[in-house]
Amino acid sequence: MLRADLASAHFTVAALESLWGAEAAAALHRAQRVPARRVLDARRAEHAASADLASLAELFVLGLPIPRGELAHALPTLGVDGAIELGLVGEVDEPGRGAETSATGIRTLLDLRPYAFTDARGAGHWWIISDLGELALGHALGEQHVLGVGGASSTLSGLMLPDAAASVLDLGTGCGVQAMHASRFASRIVATDISERALAIARMNIELNGIDGVEFRLGSLFEPVVGERFDRVVSNPPFVITPRRDGVPEYDYRDGGMVGDGIVEAVVTGVAEHLEPGGVAQLLGNWEYRGRDDAFDRVAEWVARSGLDHWIVEREVQHVTEYAETWIRDGGTRPGPEFDRLYDAWLDDFAERGVREVGFGYVLLRQPAASDAPRLARLERLHGPLGGDGAALGSHLSECLAAHDVQARLADAELARTRLVVAPDVTEERHHWPGDENPTAMLLRQGGGFGRAITLDTGLAALIGACDGELEVGQIVAAIAHLLEVDAAALAADLLPAVRTLVDDGMLRFAE
Repeated sequence: MLRADLASAHFTVAALESLWGAEAAAALHRAQRVPARRVLDARRAEHAASADLASLAELFVLGLPIPRGELAHALPTLGVDGAIELGLVGEVDEPGRGAETSATGIRTLLDLRPYAFTDARGAGHWWIISDLGELALGHALGEQHVLGVGGASSTLSGLMLPDAAASVLDLGTGCGVQAMHASRFASRIVATDISERALAIARMNIELNGIDGVEFRLGSLFEPVVGERFDRVVSNPPFVITPRRDGVPEYDYRDGGMVGDGIVEAVVTGVAEHLEPGGVAQLLGNWEYRGRDDAFDRVAEWVARSGLDHWIVEREVQHVTEYAETWIRDGGTRPGPEFDRLYDAWLDDFAERGVREVGFGYVLLRQPAASDAPRLARLERLHGPLGGDGAALGSHLSECLAAHDVQARLADAELARTRLVVAPDVTEERHHWPGDENPTAMLLRQGGGFGRAITLDTGLAALIGACDGELEVGQIVAAIAHLLEVDAAALAADLLPAVRTLVDDGMLRFAE
C-alpha cells in the first residue's frame, strides 16, 4: 500500500529536484532545509497537482510536521493510521503548517526518501527508510542510529561486480541498500548485522520495494554464517577508527568495536572461509599509517594471511587531525568544549599507536578458482579523480579481472601472437614546446574506470597507436624495432610487460 501511494504521488528523485530546484537541492546536501521549505511554501498554491509530492517531501525529507489531512490525501491507500502502525509517523500537538490550531499534526519518526541509481542493468529507483538525521532531530545522532544511503554506501554499490551470482553475503547490512543492489544480479542474499534495529529497517526496505530472496540474520562479523560459503561477499563495515575510551560515543553504523583498524583486518583475514572457489569479496576500509611504516605493509600482511588474490586501491589519506575532526562532526558534535574533549580523546588514541595518518580505499579479494588459476596481487594508490562519474566502476573491475586472467595465462610468445585494440574511452595527449616537431611528453589517458594517466615513450606510443585489431602484437613490435633501428627481442622484452599492465588496467583489450 505504501509503495503504491509513493508511486502515485511521484515521490522520486527527479520529481523532487524539479519541485524545489537545483539550489535548494544543493542546500539539502549541506543539511540546510530552509531554501527547500521556502520554495514549497511559494509553489504549493501554484501547483495543486504536486500537492501530495510537496506534503511527502516536507514531512519525510525536510522533517517538518504537516496537517493530518494532507498526509491522508498523500497516502490514500495506506492512510494515516496505517502509517502510524508501521512506525513511520506519529501525532504531534504542533498542528503543522496551515492547519487550524486545534487540529492534530503529523510528524515523521523515520526518514523516507526516494533513491535513484544506474548500474550495469540500467536505471532504477527505490525508496529508502532510515533513522532521522540531525536535520529532522535537531540534535546529535543516537548511538543506535541506522544510516540511510550515504557517500560510502553509494561508492560500494558502484563498485559491485555486476556478474550474476547464485549467493551473496551482505556483511553489516545497515539499512539494507547493498542487499537491495545485490538483488539485481543474485538470486539469494543473506544480510547480517549486529543491530536488531538495523535489521528491522532493512526488512522494511526490502518489503517496501518488493524485493525477494533476502534472508536476515543477527550477529557480529561472520558468526551468523559459520560454515557457509558465498559467490560474493559485500561489506561496508563499521570501519571508522574510534577511541576505546569512556565518554566517546560508539555509533553502530560506523564503529566496529575494535581497536584502530582491527575491523578491516578481521574482515580481510576472515572472509576466505566464506568464499566459494572464484568467489569475490568487496569492501571499503581504513588503514593506519604508524610511525614511519607504510600502511600497505600492514595491509599486505593481512592479505597474505588470508591467502586470497587481492586488488586494493587507496583513494585518499587524511592526517589524524583531519580524520578526528571529520568523524566528530559526523556524529553531530559542533565546536565547543565537548568537541575539544572528543578531539583530545581521538588524538590520544592515535598517539598511543603512533598513528600519523589514515588511508581510505577499496578492497577486492578473490578466492582462487583452482590451484593453477592465475593469481592477482595489486596494491596501488590512486588519489586523483575517477574517470567518468564512478558509477560504472563495478563493470570496469569485472572487465579488468577477466582480462588479467587471460593475459596472465599467456607466455610472452603467446601474448605476442594476440591482437589488441585500444579501449574506446582512451585518448592520447602530446605536449610540444612551441616550434618543436617532437613532443616533450606523451600521455595515455583513461576516460572511465579509475581515470588513469600513463606516461608513454616512443616505442609504447607507437605500439598503442597500431593496436587496431589487425596486426599481432609481435608484428607491431617488429615493425617498430625496424623503424627505430633497435633489436626486436630487446624491444619486446621492454614493451610486453607494459602491454600486460595496460590490459590489466582496461586500456588495451583483446580483439574479438
